[in-house]
Amino acid sequence: MEEYTHMSAPVQAAYSYCEAVTGTQARNFAYGIRLLPADKRQAMSALYAFSRRVDDIGDGSLGESAKRDRLEATRELLGRIRDGKVGEDDTDPVAVALADAAHRFPIPLDGLDELIDGVLMDVRGETYETWDDLKVYCRCVAGAIGRLSLGVFGTLPGARGAERAPEYADTLGLALQLTNILRDVREDAANGRTYLPTDDLAKFGCSAGFHGTTPPPGADFSGLVHFEVRRARGLFAEGYRLLPMLDRRSGACVAAMAGIYRRLLDRIERDPEAVLRGRVSLPGHEKAYVAVRGLSGLDARHISRQAVRRRA
Repeated sequence: MEEYTHMSAPVQAAYSYCEAVTGTQARNFAYGIRLLPADKRQAMSALYAFSRRVDDIGDGSLGESAKRDRLEATRELLGRIRDGKVGEDDTDPVAVALADAAHRFPIPLDGLDELIDGVLMDVRGETYETWDDLKVYCRCVAGAIGRLSLGVFGTLPGARGAERAPEYADTLGLALQLTNILRDVREDAANGRTYLPTDDLAKFGCSAGFHGTTPPPGADFSGLVHFEVRRARGLFAEGYRLLPMLDRRSGACVAAMAGIYRRLLDRIERDPEAVLRGRVSLPGHEKAYVAVRGLSGLDARHISRQAVRRRA
């Protein structure tokens, strides 16, 4: 494995722990970040490990009050990291790695506060009347991750429109999260959660929810899925404008992760009811193809050509 020079043993061990968490808990994410150089890969693993801790609290079996307490304790830990009060001898490897990553890269750690806010929305069991309402949640739990990641990636010097890079990173996060919501619709229903806007559910006769392997009687489930797929595609198209602003390996990482989710979206579009029968996923060889495509820069060049045509 590539390693940082001048990195102490405790910090290296902390990063190794975070990389192990990432490799076992987030296969799609891990697939993308393996395309990064060591320093960025390690920083992204630290971000993931901290984010995973927050998510695990929200998804765990504790009661609502205990979850809130744990999330606020995690917010306090984030404050210590932000204030430079976590040393390399700290007993929490995730905190050690994230503190080092934040020292090396301009990571906007407030994004992790937003993630905690989003998970608190889950803990409270919030539902979303409209897409605008759901966007608030998606920006907390996914758009913020996009902006945090951009702090690690950086933008190319002189990249045209780079001032809008955080906006595009945020939008790409929304696209990934909406794809997640579609993929996990039955699993979320089994856990008592509904994310799709109630306005959309009512429009397509799906207000009864999703608790079996077939849609509710009389529901236009395929219509609902295709409607949300079109929305996600629009978000991907906007968010992909980030790619030409990134260096080759950072762009490859983003293209790989986003490409995997776009292909999941294709599968869901072709067979909407598949999400009610089980978890839709991609085989390894297809993920490998997406990674090669990202490394080749095909997606970034395609977006650049589209931008040139729009300006013409």
